[in-house]
Amino acid sequence: MKVIETTLKDAMIIETDVYGDHRGFFTESYNQERFIEHGIENSFIQDNHSLSVEPGVLRGLHFQVPPKSQTKLIRATTGVIYDVIVDLRKGSPTYKEWEGFILSEFNHRQLLVPKGFAHGFVTLTPNCNVQYKVDETYSAEHDGGIMFNDPSLGIDWTIDSEKAILSDKDKQHPTLDEWNNPFVWEDKA
Repeated sequence: MKVIETTLKDAMIIETDVYGDHRGFFTESYNQERFIEHGIENSFIQDNHSLSVEPGVLRGLHFQVPPKSQTKLIRATTGVIYDVIVDLRKGSPTYKEWEGFILSEFNHRQLLVPKGFAHGFVTLTPNCNVQYKVDETYSAEHDGGIMFNDPSLGIDWTIDSEKAILSDKDKQHPTLDEWNNPFVWEDKA
């Protein structure tokens, strides 16, 4: 297993060993012992799965606020997505910064998204299955989001944002500046 640090503090790309031959491939997508060996000690308690049928489906930017905030471990099991995270933790060295990653059925990469980050993705191919583990159960009361095209963040979604396929809920999110942000970074060094 390989862990790659991103430019955003505490977020990581995970590459598990993939064994392939003429039949296909095998990978151990999660092994608690190996993750702990790499310093990832989250106790994942819920698995989520979404299907986006069309290219251009944009889901995000989502999070849960304390005390029900979540760390997420995300992967695309079919298709290709452009996955974006934004550091919302006030005081973090990467506060208000974003980074995007290609996650696909081909590269088998996973993205570890820490608590205090907004998360979203856009589908680049049809029939994208995205699966992710979380370390806190869903809570409608703590569910939140910010506008995917917040001008203060300047996220390049790699598609024409005017053509993005959004849920009604995702069309209603406030900008980061309009939202009362409860996330605060804790330096664990």
